[in-house]
Amino acid sequence: MIVGFDDQEGTSPMRITPLTELTGRSRILQEKLREQQVDAAILVQNSDLFYFTGSIQRGIYYLPAEGEPVYFVFRDQGRARMESGLCHVVPLDRLGGLPGEITRFGLPLPQRAGMEFDVLPVNEGQRFRKLMPASEFVDITPQVRIVRAVKSSYELEIMKDCALLADRVYEEAKNLLVVGKTDHEVMAELFSFALKEGHQGLIRMRRFNAEMFFGHIFSGVDGAVPAHLDAPLGGLGTTPAVGQGAGHKKIAAHEPIIVDFIVAYDGYLVDQTRTLAIGPLPDKLQQAYADMVAIQKLMFDLARPGVSWSELYRQCYLRACEMGYEKHFMGAGSSQVRFIGHGIGIEVDEYPFIAEGFDDQVLLPGMTFAFEPKAVFPGLGAVGVENTWRVDEEGIKRLTYSNENLWQLPLS
Repeated sequence: MIVGFDDQEGTSPMRITPLTELTGRSRILQEKLREQQVDAAILVQNSDLFYFTGSIQRGIYYLPAEGEPVYFVFRDQGRARMESGLCHVVPLDRLGGLPGEITRFGLPLPQRAGMEFDVLPVNEGQRFRKLMPASEFVDITPQVRIVRAVKSSYELEIMKDCALLADRVYEEAKNLLVVGKTDHEVMAELFSFALKEGHQGLIRMRRFNAEMFFGHIFSGVDGAVPAHLDAPLGGLGTTPAVGQGAGHKKIAAHEPIIVDFIVAYDGYLVDQTRTLAIGPLPDKLQQAYADMVAIQKLMFDLARPGVSWSELYRQCYLRACEMGYEKHFMGAGSSQVRFIGHGIGIEVDEYPFIAEGFDDQVLLPGMTFAFEPKAVFPGLGAVGVENTWRVDEEGIKRLTYSNENLWQLPLS
């Protein structure tokens, strides 16, 4: 749903999550609560609030295993009421009033309450335990994440809008690349373009201490600089305070330029990487890029509902090793990461993970993930490709669609 809110300049469109979406999501989570014998979910993290209420105004999403959800809001209740389609959006002056408000809605206090232990600060968890000492608090992170992993048609339409913007951003990147310009300058110009085109600016990640720009732009050797981020590429950045991203290196001819861009629009994300150059790349890097595209093709052939996340990872990793990239695939040396893909939606790091350790988890129709085979060569740089995909009933389909050819601008 798109609504307009009048201001001095006119009317600004804002997409409001339909009540049918919110109702369907709560019912699926309620089924999982009942399976785990959990009486209620108490969710407080912004991404989960947005998913289940349509708003991120500071508050608590309270979902009993049976009955209607309640969005208790500390700040700002008026805006939450405007943004959320839920029937029960009510003010809550202080956390201590929560038990009384729950009973006011005719709901018993839960004997077993589920929370997001993966993101909930310890002190916050202790506050809830003191508030409801008779309740047992349990982790429902896996249940919440698996519900969010399967996207509805409504969510996929927003992600398609993201993909349209991603293509415009990529085409603009071609116009910005000039020998002598720094990676940071290109990043600033490209982000400015994306914001003007509708990029929301904020990128959300779930993992603790995981921070990211809209993406990364690296040229030459900087593309192979490792960083703290759990990603195949890190970059030198501009300061140790950030420790990742585009730096002040100047673009030169005949070196790979990575444009790894996350588009965020109306709450949702897509991830896309393309490799470019000014002047032809060395044969070794051209072949490596072609091989990364071939690994993506293998993934496309293998991925379908019922395939385990880890098996998909193993098959693609083995193919990379057979091609000779054992020491260069998804990073170099000790900086290699043990995944090739990650779920994406409201956050960058959603389920599913195309990685080790997930043999019991399988692809389901409606899941969306980014797949990013990359080869990293210290002293030369990195090449690779990344697209966002969705799982359908028979296989997978690509959401991002920008041209995958190794774009090499002729030298003037």
